Amino acid sequence: MAAAVSMLINSRIICIASSSRLGGFEFDISSQSDGFGVLSISSRLRYLQRTKLRQMHRINAVIRTVSSFEQTEVDISPSPRVNSVKLSKTVAITDQALALTQAGVPVIRLSAGEPDFNTPSVIAEAGINAIRDGYTKYFPNAGALELRSAICHKLKEENGISYTPDQILVSNGAKQAILQSVITVCSPGDEVIIPAPYWVSYPEMARLADATPVIIPTNISEDFLLDPGLFESKLSQKSRLLILCSPSNPTGCVYPRKLLEEIAQIVAKHPRLLVLSDEVYEHIIFAPATHTSFASLPGMWERTLTVNGFSKAFAMTGWRVGYLAGPEHFVAGCGRIQSQFTSGASGIAQKAGVAALGLGYAGGETVSTMVKAFKERRDYLVQSFGELAGVKISKPQGAFYLFLDFSSYYGAEAEGFGTIKNSESLCRYLLQEAQFIGAEFWKCPQAGRC
Repeated sequence: MAAAVSMLINSRIICIASSSRLGGFEFDISSQSDGFGVLSISSRLRYLQRTKLRQMHRINAVIRTVSSFEQTEVDISPSPRVNSVKLSKTVAITDQALALTQAGVPVIRLSAGEPDFNTPSVIAEAGINAIRDGYTKYFPNAGALELRSAICHKLKEENGISYTPDQILVSNGAKQAILQSVITVCSPGDEVIIPAPYWVSYPEMARLADATPVIIPTNISEDFLLDPGLFESKLSQKSRLLILCSPSNPTGCVYPRKLLEEIAQIVAKHPRLLVLSDEVYEHIIFAPATHTSFASLPGMWERTLTVNGFSKAFAMTGWRVGYLAGPEHFVAGCGRIQSQFTSGASGIAQKAGVAALGLGYAGGETVSTMVKAFKERRDYLVQSFGELAGVKISKPQGAFYLFLDFSSYYGAEAEGFGTIKNSESLCRYLLQEAQFIGAEFWKCPQAGRC
C-alpha cells in the first residue's frame, strides 16, 4: 500500500490518508509549517519498514415491519450499481477528525485537498453583493451567460482553445462536471483509462457509469508520468475515455507538452477514444513547468472534455462551482443529466466566479501570492523529508501535494505496536503514537511499487 498525507506542520494533529501499494505519502502543502510535523514523523519512523484491500460484500437484508394491518418483509438491499462503488476513505478520515475535535482534541483536518487561504475579498464581496442584489433564485441550468462568456474568454486567452457559451456547462463543482462527463460518454462495458496514482473518485465514477476502470501504473522514478508505450498497450475496442489530471492530484506531476503530444498521437489512432482533461490545478504550478491544455493539441479539440473550476486556485472550495468545456453534443448531454439531477449551480457562487475571472490573467497577483506560498512550503518539505532515511521523493511541479514513498519501513517492528505491514498499519501506528489519522487514498493493482 501507499499512503497519502495532507499535512499542516505547525500543529499537534496531522491528518494522513493511506493509499495502496506504492508505499508513499501525499502531503497537502496548502497550509503553513514550522517543522514540528516533520520532526514528529522523523522520530517515529526510525523504527519502521502492504495492505489487505477490503472487499465490499453485498449486504442482503430484510426488515420485518409490523402494523395493525399486516406483517411484511421489506428488501433493503442496495442496487448492484451502489454495491460496485467503494466508500471513500477520505470521508472516513474527516469523520475521525471531527470525532477528535468533538472530544476536545486540537485537530487540523487536511485530508481534503484545499488551500488554507480565505477566498480573496473581491470574490467574497461579489458573492455578498449577489445576495444583497437578489440573485438568490434559480439560475439557468447551463449557467449564467455572463459566467459562461467569461469562461470562454479565459479559455481563449490563457489556454488557447476556443469555445462558445453553448459549449460550456457550469456545475456544482468540477467533481459534478467530471461525473456527468463520464456518464454521458461511457456505455456499459466501456473502459476508462486512469493513470495511477489517481484521485480516489475517478474509478468510482467509472463504476457509476457501468464502465470498467483500467488502472495504468506509473513510476516515482519517472515523476509519475504516464508512459505512452504502456498506455498504448492497454487500449482495446472497449477503451472509451482517458482521464488525465495535470497538475496532478495526488502527485503534483505536470505533463510536459511533448509528452502530451505523444499521448495525443496514440489517442488519434482510436476512433472511440476520448480524453477528459482535469485542469483544476492549472494555476498552481511552479516554474519552469508550464501548463498545456490537452484540447489545444492538434486534432484533440473534438475528442477532449476539459474540466476546470474555482476551488483550488481561487480558494473557493466551499462555493461549489466548476465547469465543463467541450463539443456541444457532449456538453448538451451533460446538461440533460444536470437538469434532472441538481439543476444549475448557485447564482451567488456564479457571481463570485465572474469576479474571480476578473482578477486578470491566471488570477493576477492574488493567485500568484498564494502560489508563491505553496512553492515555499513545497521546497521546505522536500528538503525536510529528503533528510529521512529510506524516503523516496518526486519533487512536485504543481498543485499542493507531496507523494512520498515510505515502503522501506514496511516490515519494521514498532515498540508497543507490532509489525508495520503496509500503509494502513503505518497509519494506525502514527495514529497511536502521534494522533495522525489514516485512510485510503488511491489504488494500484500491481503487487509492488507502481
